[in-house]
Parts: sequence; C-alpha cells; structure tokens
Amino acid sequence: MKSDDFVVIEVADTGIGIAPEHLSSVFNRFWRAEKARSCRQGGSGLGLAIVQAITHAHGGEISVTSKLGAGSCFRVKLPVFEGSFKDS
Repeated sequence: MKSDDFVVIEVADTGIGIAPEHLSSVFNRFWRAEKARSCRQGGSGLGLAIVQAITHAHGGEISVTSKLGAGSCFRVKLPVFEGSFKDS
C-alpha cells in the first residue's frame, strides 16, 4: 500500500495469535510468550525489537493487531522521501 507521504507494509499470518495482555510487550527486547519459551526451536526475542528500532530510525511506525486462534497482522509505516521511487 502506498500514498503520497508513506508506504505501508503489512505482514499477516493465520497462526495462534497473541493474547491481548501481551500485545504491549511484543516489541520489548528479549520478550517471548510463555508458549514460545517451551518450544524446542525458538528465537532470542530480538527480532521485533530490531524491526521496531530500524522502523523508528527511518521515521516510521510499527503496530500489531491480533486475535487468539486467528493470527496476527504487523504493520510497518515508513515515510516516502523524494527520489525514493522512480517515475514509470
């Protein structure tokens, strides 16, 4: 999705979702949900914190919406600078 002032990238899944009480924590460094901690293969809890830092460094915003049992949608909004896109 693109407008004159920003580009929006949405990444959605149909996974287990994120509990409402955990939504405010997903961008914290090293935070992992209890279910993720018990998985044999898991991350370090840095991925979303890094994405947030990069997004903010570029003057953007990141947000998440989620429903338990239905999945999550992460939305990154970045400003468009002159010359970012070549005219077709």
